[in-house]
Amino acid sequence: MDTLLTTRSRKIAGLIALFLFFVAGMICSIAFGVTNISWRTILLSYTEFNGSQEHLIIQNARMPRAFIAAAAGASLAVAGALMQGITRNQLASPSLFGINAGAAFFIVVGSAFFGASGMSAFATLAFIGAAFTSILVYVLGSIGNDGLTPLKVTLAGAALTAFFSSLSLGVLLTGGQTFDQVLYWFVGSVAGRDMNIFSAAAPFTAIALIGALFLARHMNVLALGEDVAVGLGQKTIYIKLAAGIIIVLLAGGSVSMAGPIAFVGIIVPHLTRYLVGIDYRWIIPYCAVLGSILLLAADIGSRYILFPKEVPIGVMTAIIGVPFFVYIARKGGGTLNE
Repeated sequence: MDTLLTTRSRKIAGLIALFLFFVAGMICSIAFGVTNISWRTILLSYTEFNGSQEHLIIQNARMPRAFIAAAAGASLAVAGALMQGITRNQLASPSLFGINAGAAFFIVVGSAFFGASGMSAFATLAFIGAAFTSILVYVLGSIGNDGLTPLKVTLAGAALTAFFSSLSLGVLLTGGQTFDQVLYWFVGSVAGRDMNIFSAAAPFTAIALIGALFLARHMNVLALGEDVAVGLGQKTIYIKLAAGIIIVLLAGGSVSMAGPIAFVGIIVPHLTRYLVGIDYRWIIPYCAVLGSILLLAADIGSRYILFPKEVPIGVMTAIIGVPFFVYIARKGGGTLNE
């Protein structure tokens, strides 16, 4: 009992420490950039706003991108953890399984052929695209007598990622106006966003994150294996359906805010399991905080690599994620042995 209490206390302390790092990341995201802003000025912009250039930068540029980076990072990390849990595939993530690419493709098509514009329209299209691609990956990965397997679902996701990405590029290259409207979403970036983008997706993201917390206990049972979960009385089909809906909301919300950012959903769940083990009651909150920290750090770093120009945040996550992906794939890939 003492050991369990000690372990629980350490996990709580770790979560608190990570939350403090998250707060520091939010402050640094607002403070650092082409124009560095002091902590005092940041505070005054909220308590004594005077319309100065620095205050406008904080309110209209830095604060929205900080909130969007944090929300997108948390969404992708939690979605990745749930995907790895229900597929038992340690390479599962919204980016690898084509969900991000499908959501981005629907935004591109909606903008090019149906005149869709505005934050609400893009958010709706992203959710529809994420749901459609999720169903398609599941169907393709389930074809055959052996049903859904980690290898087949990975191949199906990779194929759909390439397919939707190629189609999106084709549409963008044939429509100049569409290219201008959707470019920031397609490359994955939080620059140039405003609070309207965050506000449109935040309710869905918040509901999905809360739902993931409530689903954690059931994910622990499902992690024991399909047969064991059924033997314990769990209706696995409903748990997987609930997890799928949450993943769609998280991935769709992330793409609508920041575009198809890759690798966050792979890196963070593995790091989280290394820190806290296989209990989803800890994995979900740790993933949310660590995902936010990772994307905030990537956004801050993107401002200085080619200073004073900025690198899209999707490039930063790829720089970190590709070596990590290769390491996981060489280590074993495939089935997640929890």
